[in-house]
Amino acid sequence: MGQTLVEKIISSHAEHDVKAGEITIAKVDVCITQDGTGPLAVRQLQKIGLEKAYNPKKTILYLDHAAPSPRKELSNDHMLLRNFANKVGAHLSDIGEGVCHQITVEKYLNPGEIHIGADSHTCTGGALGAFATGMGSTDVAIGIALGKTWLRVPETFKINITGSFLKGVYAKDLILYLIGLIGADGATYKSLEFCGPTVNSMEMTDRMTLSNMAVEAGAKCGIFPSDKITKKYLESVKRGDKWMPLQPDNDALYERVINIDASKLEPMISHPHTVDNTKTVSQSIGIKIDQVFIGTCTNGRLKDLRIAAEILKNKKVHAKTRLLITPASRQIFLDAVKQGIIETLLKAGGTINSPGCGACVGVHQGILGDGENCLATQNRNFKGRLGNVNGNIYLSSPATAAITAIKGKISDPRKL
Repeated sequence: MGQTLVEKIISSHAEHDVKAGEITIAKVDVCITQDGTGPLAVRQLQKIGLEKAYNPKKTILYLDHAAPSPRKELSNDHMLLRNFANKVGAHLSDIGEGVCHQITVEKYLNPGEIHIGADSHTCTGGALGAFATGMGSTDVAIGIALGKTWLRVPETFKINITGSFLKGVYAKDLILYLIGLIGADGATYKSLEFCGPTVNSMEMTDRMTLSNMAVEAGAKCGIFPSDKITKKYLESVKRGDKWMPLQPDNDALYERVINIDASKLEPMISHPHTVDNTKTVSQSIGIKIDQVFIGTCTNGRLKDLRIAAEILKNKKVHAKTRLLITPASRQIFLDAVKQGIIETLLKAGGTINSPGCGACVGVHQGILGDGENCLATQNRNFKGRLGNVNGNIYLSSPATAAITAIKGKISDPRKL
């Protein structure tokens, strides 16, 4: 019997063939933490006398969730991570560099590797053809110190995508549709393996959006083949020599196959307070929005900002709606400045925040007031996600967010 993508990758790191359902120990290539989860990981290593990094060059500690720090307690945690990185020789990604998942794909992760992170959206790295998954701080701490981890090989759902996106419909709409279809726990501990004609021509930006939100259906990872698109992306970030082809076997065994025709999709909206509470934009028209937030590890990339800028060009944000934009990394911010995207967004009335997680985690840079509604391009809309349990979060693509910022209420980007 052939192997799925995750079975192939885990087999190469466990040094024996594995199959879905098997528990194994595997070598780890890339380990990350961030300033919300990293302090616990470091303190655990200190507590058990394992304050070291097995592979310092592929151990990265990110200051991105509360960056710049809004409180002294968080500043002290930043100090702890800086000191640990200096002591063991690990990389420290400081404030303003950007979101951990974006930078890991830009700089550190390669096809065929295993990547664990103390953050649930570590699965973003699956876009590169890597087995990338989130774990608890203690598990990641051991991965940092020993260079290996234990895991259960996940069963795989094959997500076969055909057809072309129509005007105003994007990868974000696809993943929201999929999550609404199978539910927030519909793929618990499964691998979502994306394939099909549409995937074969899908650029890396869109692949990252799909992989990023796999966990919102409960999945262990969301993974793509490593193909010519992967190679082109790695060449663009000066890592072309790290490319390797990786495809599932034709006779791989899948637990479930889900077929989606992208040409039949509409712009989607996730309504409060769960991601799988999805409706079409047509069913959501007219809901008053106080704040629009474009950014995060889901949709803070250059293409996302460009889409928003094209819609907002020579227009103004609604007088009763505020627009926040947070680039996912410093490089994206720089590219957006060079291309005039930031100027367009500023002239329209947007506010640009430092690269990082921004408002998404509800620590600073966009906390909602009581009863306020926010339309965001982030990945979660749970109660309190934007810092206030009395706020309401809707999720959409950057295009839907941009037209909504102009209208002051949820609007259809297809009507532009």
